[in-house]
Order: sequence, then structure tokens, then C-alpha cells
Amino acid sequence: MKNISAYFIALLLLLGGSGSARAQLIQRAENLIRTVLTENDRDSMQAAEDSPAAMRERLSRDSARMAELEQRLREMTNNELMLLAQIDNVRNEHRTADSLKLADQRHRIDSLRAITPGVPVVVEGDTLMVLYANRGGYTASERAAMLADAMLRCSRDKNMRGDTLRTLENEGYTDIMCGHKVLHTVSDLDAMWEGTTRTELAAGYVPVLAAKLQSMHRGRTFLEILSRAALFVLVVVVQYLLFRLTNYLFRKLRRYLIRFKQQKLKPVIIRDYELLDKRRLGRILIFFCNILRYLVLLTQLMFSVPILFAIFPQTEKLALTILHYILEPVRMVLVSIVDYIPNLFIIVVIWLCIRYLIKGLRYIAGEIESEKLKINGFYPDWARPTFNIVRFLLYAFMIAMVYPYLPGADSGVFQGISVFVGLIVSLGSSTVIGNIIAGLVITYMRPFKLGDRIKLDDTTGNVIEKTPFVTRLRTPKNEVVTIPNSFIMSSHTVNYSASARRFGLIIHTTVTIGYDAPWRLVHQLLINAARMTPGVLEDPKPFVLETDLQDYYPCYQINAYIKDADRMALIMSELHRNIQDVFNEAGVEIMSPHYVATRDGNASTIPADEMKGTPVED
Repeated sequence: MKNISAYFIALLLLLGGSGSARAQLIQRAENLIRTVLTENDRDSMQAAEDSPAAMRERLSRDSARMAELEQRLREMTNNELMLLAQIDNVRNEHRTADSLKLADQRHRIDSLRAITPGVPVVVEGDTLMVLYANRGGYTASERAAMLADAMLRCSRDKNMRGDTLRTLENEGYTDIMCGHKVLHTVSDLDAMWEGTTRTELAAGYVPVLAAKLQSMHRGRTFLEILSRAALFVLVVVVQYLLFRLTNYLFRKLRRYLIRFKQQKLKPVIIRDYELLDKRRLGRILIFFCNILRYLVLLTQLMFSVPILFAIFPQTEKLALTILHYILEPVRMVLVSIVDYIPNLFIIVVIWLCIRYLIKGLRYIAGEIESEKLKINGFYPDWARPTFNIVRFLLYAFMIAMVYPYLPGADSGVFQGISVFVGLIVSLGSSTVIGNIIAGLVITYMRPFKLGDRIKLDDTTGNVIEKTPFVTRLRTPKNEVVTIPNSFIMSSHTVNYSASARRFGLIIHTTVTIGYDAPWRLVHQLLINAARMTPGVLEDPKPFVLETDLQDYYPCYQINAYIKDADRMALIMSELHRNIQDVFNEAGVEIMSPHYVATRDGNASTIPADEMKGTPVED
């Protein structure tokens, strides 16, 4: 009786639960059966020894035990119901979460469907379907390529026909099978993009793929291969004829250019300079004609070679690869040009701003240089060099602003070349920079200007050119002397023209007259000679200085003012001639250099035809 009750209770426990609750109930039932069996064995061993009173007592204990077991069974049943209720709640929560997730996915897909073009699956020029979703770590593009490759592989297998396609349902996805191979996998996400169920979407794909496989099998028949071979030969023949036609047309063009060169072509002349004569200009035209011919032939090959490879399915992918190699550089160049247009616009705006600013500064510099516009403390001869400095700084500023917008400015190679060029310039231009700085300092110090007669150390001449690096002088002997600006900065400069313009330049020469001649007479003779000289100013008046009293003669220095420093050598020469004439007419001997005369009847040093015996009066 106890065995039957225990097994009955265990059976109820096994049938009542499910899941984790059933596992707990099974464990409790096993413990209960084990306990009952153990007690049953012990009771059967004692049944032979016990008396009827003991048996009744034992039956009473068994009844109590049964009541306890029934109570425990009811508790276990209540626990099972509670566990089942919890499981149902968890399942409902999961269903709700999945529903919300699916609704969110549908909403997101609906919002993306209008702007997402999708990836078409193209097999032999036909678009079979459009994929939108990723799956299994593969993007939509990779899935489309994998499906196209699988279609090509199935088409090469003669045993695989369109009617062999079938669908295989799995948990969360559906496989489209071609024999024992998976041709394509349809997921729930694919169905959401198409707005249908996964099963319906897979069922709709099967006839499309089957029809394409049938057409691909038909395309691999002998007749199809023969037609493709004929098309291949036709393309080759057409390309050969195009080559012949192109060469014929360009030969005619070459002959026309030769006739044009001989009859109508004129040389290129720029400001009386013949830049290109007829012969060179004709050679340039023929050269560009040949370049154009090669470009036309290359363009023909760019189209014919991919067409030849695309005729046969086995080389179709190679044709696409070749076409990609040809068109990708062109596309990259065009895309780069289009992408660079905003930067180019910024560069043009910066250049225009700097250009018109420089034009305005050039106008102002011209007005200052012509002395139409006067600024206190700013000399007219500063206008041009100051404009050049400001223009250089503006161009440097423009380059600094334009540099980030140049193509390749962010590349390491471009930056490395810039640093290298800067290093070379800085190491090799110390002398050049020194001359430039010296030229700027000389400009603003204003020691001389163009046309001035100056003296640098032992060199005297007129300034004919001032550059940032050197200054050139033309000497009175028409020698052009080039002097670095750094040398000018370290030497003393005498400006004759500046003194002549402002105060009058004093020219002077020294004569020595014997002590026997009255000094007042000598003074008057020298002044008269100076006044007779063209170029000497009347006011201020010439004057004489006695610079030295030698053993045999005193030294008289005549000083006269002139305004034209460029004629200083001619004026000095004329002054010397006049001094000789005046002294000879006055009968005064010039004892320079040393002259020894013995007055024992020797003739005078004065020429006989100029001896008059009377001094020149003032």
C-alpha cells in the first residue's frame, strides 16, 4: 500500500510540473520514493516479528505518515503553481520586449527606407533583387557579391537546374538551397526592409533565382559560345578598322598642318621679340597632333578591351576589374577636383583681396613718390622701397593663409619638402639676407639716391642703380662699379650731390707761390680765376685759405661754391686753366712743385707771349 501511494505521488509530481519547477518536483519525488522504499523494507522485516498490536500501531503511524505526505504534496503543488505563474510573467515580459524591439526596428527601417538606396544583386547584367540589411558580420554589399558568386558557381554545375531550388526553414532565418549548397539566406531583417514576412520573401526570391539559373544554363550552350566568339572577332575587327581610320585621319591632319605652316603660319612675336619662328611653331603643332593621336587610340582601347573581356562570362569579372582600373583614376581626379572647388574658391577670394589691396598701396606710393601726397617725416624716395616691403609682407601673409588650402598640404611629404627648402634657404642665404637688410637700412638712412655723385672709399661715381642686394656706380670714366650693400654699411660715404643741392658744394685746389709775391695779390688772382670759371657760384663768394707756410713758398687754397656736382671734374679742370692764365697774365710765377731759379739772367718761367707785366685788377 505504501509503495503504491509513493509511486502515485511521484507520478503526480512528474506530470504536474514543467521546466525548472518540474526539475525541483522530480528531485523531491525521488527523495520521497527513496524514503518510502527504505521504510517499506524496514517494515517488511519487522512484520514477521511484531504482534497484532504492534501492527495496528504501525498502521496508525502509516496513516499519519500518509497525511503528512498529502500535506507536503499540496504544498509542492502550490509552489509549482507559483513557479508557473512566475514563468508566465517572465515570458510575457520577453514577448513585450521583443514586440517593442521589433516595433522600434520597423520604425527605424521605415525612416531609412526613403534614403537608403540598397545594394542591387546583379548577375550577368540582370538585377535580381536589392539587399538592405547586414547579416552575420557581412555587409549588404558583401552579401550581394556572395550571392552573385554563388549563382555563377551553380550555373557552371550542369546538375544544378532552376527547379532544384528549395527553401529550408531555420530558427530566425530561411536558407534558399541549390542542391546541397546554400545559395542565399533570408533573415527577419530582410523581410522588415521589404515589408513582408521572411517565408513570403524567400518564396518570392526562389522563382527569380530559378529563372536566372535557367537562362544562365542556356547561355552556356555551344551556339551561345559560338555567338560570343563571333562577337569577339567582330569587336577586334571594328577596333582594327578604327585604328586604321584614326591613323588615316591624323595623316591628313599632319599634311594639312605642314601646308598651313608653309602658307599661313606666322611667327609669334612679343614686343619685337620673335618668341617662336615658323619652323619651331610648326614642330610644336605636329607634336601636339601626335599626342592627340595617341590619346584617341588609347581611349579606343579603354573601351574595346573591357568589351572584349565582357563577352565571355569567364572573363567578365576581369573586364570589370580592368574597367575599374581605367575609370577609377579618372573618377578620383574628377572627385578631387570637385572636392577642391571650395578650397579653390577660398584661395581665389584671398588672392583677389591681396591683389586689390596691393593695387591701392601702389597708387598711394605713386602719389607720395610724385609728391602729390605729402606726409610729414616721410620722404618721397621712401615710397617705392616701402611699397616693395609691404607688398612682400602681404604676399607672405597670403601664402601663409593659402597654405592650408593647397592640395596635399596635410601630407607628410609636402611638409617635409617645405621644411627642407626652408633649411636650405636659411643655411645658404646668410650673405644675401645681410645685403637685403643693409639695403633696407641704406634706403631709410638716405645717404644717397639715384643720380647722386658719391664717393665710397676710393670709388667716386654717380649712383645708377639701387637693388636690395647691391648698388651700382658709374665713374667719370664710364666704369660701372658694383658694390654690395653690406660693404656700403661698413664704409663711409661722401655725397657730393646732397651738399651741392642744399648748401652748395665747395671745390678747392692748392697752389704754391713764392714769398716774393704779395699775398694780397695772390688772393685776388685766385678769386678772379674762380669767378671766371663756368659753374662757380657768385654767391656765396669764392675765398682763399693759406693752408701752410713751407720753407720755400706758402700754400694758397682757393675755395669756390658749385651746384652741379656731376660737373665737378670739368669745373676743377677749368679752374686750373683759369688759374694758370690769370697768374701768367699778372706776371706771378707758380712755384708748384718745387722750382729753383737762379736770377743771373735766366729766362722767366712765364711764357713770353703772355708776359704783360701788370697785375689783374679786381
